[in-house]
Amino acid sequence: MSFEALGPGGLDYLPCRYGNSKVLFRGPRRSLDAPFIAFFGGTTTYGKFIRTPFAELVESRIGTTCVNFGSVNGGVDVYATDPYLREVTGMAAATVIQITSPRNMSNRFYRVHPRRNDRFVEASALLRAIYRDIDFTEFNFTNHMLKRLCLVSPERFQPVIEELQTAWVARMRLVLSQIPGKTILLWASDVAPEDVGEDIDADPAFVTRAMLDKVVPMATDYVEVVASEDAIEAGTDGMVFSETEAPAAAQMLGLHAHHEISRALVPALEALR
Repeated sequence: MSFEALGPGGLDYLPCRYGNSKVLFRGPRRSLDAPFIAFFGGTTTYGKFIRTPFAELVESRIGTTCVNFGSVNGGVDVYATDPYLREVTGMAAATVIQITSPRNMSNRFYRVHPRRNDRFVEASALLRAIYRDIDFTEFNFTNHMLKRLCLVSPERFQPVIEELQTAWVARMRLVLSQIPGKTILLWASDVAPEDVGEDIDADPAFVTRAMLDKVVPMATDYVEVVASEDAIEAGTDGMVFSETEAPAAAQMLGLHAHHEISRALVPALEALR
């Protein structure tokens, strides 16, 4: 049985696919016949270590089917390159898109796996020329690679950050332009956009207010949720994980934050009816 199927501590994510998409999403599999709201995003939307993620909490509050298309470590590339997911947005009453970091997306400097966007595939000739002292074959994950590049040379790392930010804006605008229905962009983090800075471990790393200003006008609405002090202090309370996964769980938004996200989304979604 795979890790995705059983999950930590016995939490069953019931991973499933929709249509001809090859991406594994959070289950249980839902019907797309009735009116539904689609939720796109990364690990937070997927609800790793969370028994009842915010999409499910929203459904219990508004009574409309909410389909979780969250993808573990997924970036915008998942939704930019999957034709079926674009088809889904045409069927949905609305699409909520969690803002994810540009670190997990292909760009001029490196390529990531099309479905598991945190998986580093290869560096471009341009990046290899900038970092001639780096052996890129030792990297399997984008985060590991980016941290090494920054450590080796913060000066040479600046063009990488700028490329990620420029590519993210273009990719987000592309995704939004291809969605025929109503959209809500969702900022869900423990920090505000002004406070993300260039911290690689921030979530979503490298996304600034200026970048949001370039994409938010293309969405129907924008909801910004910064976890409260109470939610942050609650930590992993109510989360489900094994002892070895405790450090990873501690880095993620917890159950209390998911409740805050759902409460913030409800009025925005009700306004779209």
